[in-house]
Amino acid sequence: MQGMKARLADIAAHAGVSEATVSRVLNGRPGVGPSTKQAVLTALDVLGYERPSRLRERSAGLVGLIVPELDNPIFPAFAQVIETVLAQSDYTPVLCTQTPGGVSEDEYVEMLLERGVAGIIFISGLHADTRMSPDRYHKLRQRGLPIVLINGYVDGLDAPFISNDDVAAMDLAVRHLASLGHRRIGLAVGPERFVPVIRKVEGFLRSMKQVLEVDDASEFVEPTLFSVEGGQAAAGRLLDRECTAIICASDIMAFGAIRTARARGLSVPGEVSVVGYDDSPLMAFTDPPLTTIRQSVQVMGQAAARALLEELAGTPSPRAEYVFRPELVVRGSTSTGPGVRV
Repeated sequence: MQGMKARLADIAAHAGVSEATVSRVLNGRPGVGPSTKQAVLTALDVLGYERPSRLRERSAGLVGLIVPELDNPIFPAFAQVIETVLAQSDYTPVLCTQTPGGVSEDEYVEMLLERGVAGIIFISGLHADTRMSPDRYHKLRQRGLPIVLINGYVDGLDAPFISNDDVAAMDLAVRHLASLGHRRIGLAVGPERFVPVIRKVEGFLRSMKQVLEVDDASEFVEPTLFSVEGGQAAAGRLLDRECTAIICASDIMAFGAIRTARARGLSVPGEVSVVGYDDSPLMAFTDPPLTTIRQSVQVMGQAAARALLEELAGTPSPRAEYVFRPELVVRGSTSTGPGVRV
């Protein structure tokens, strides 16, 4: 008992708190702020005392977060939201970013498993690619690892999915442009093997038929790369088909579309209207400010992190796809179609 008293006194003195506070931290009792708790844990480490197993496990809880890239600002935005929620529950996020020719998703997963991560959140990963086998995710679940997947759906996978409503997004964009008098509307999307692309095309074709009575608008769909250069190339082909408005599957693709229009001497939005997708940070400050479809990044990121935390707490989320409705943000890159009277 005397040794325990001496230990409490040493830890309290080093952390600058009372012995009662140290006791509350060691026993997991409420009433201690995060900074004070951290000071006590640091004192334990510095003085060479072993942390109680409960605290050691919580403080060492790692969660993998795998994103396809950081060039597109929507992915850092997702990561920031998710990391904040995880950190509030004492989990440390390990951000894994893929690069062309670099470490693959599967290699990152192996690295994370070697480090004993508690779970993994995948953002727009291989689960979104219909050509890739979902076995990699089934195997993770078979070994009991909690996973959450954002923007991409795999039927029959034992995990919660978080998705933006791509069909509704296309309806918002088409109706907005149609209300401005545009009739020849094009869609620049990524490779057709991805679930979000498939859904965007489906929504676009459906809305073009319902709103503009175009029975088959497939000639106005241009698959390309999710990049500025991809947006440029797709926009060129759509402008050749006399489109007066272009919907892009990402904001950075929209930058490419605007660049192509201007290279042809066309003004945006005077002669060509452009709609982006995501509402990435700083889109209100581009030239012109970009009209775009806003993903609910804050709510989606929080939902993904909380779903994983529920899994880790032993109260699994329902095995379903949670679909979040997007929002149309009208700015300066869209206006009335050529020849339309205001």
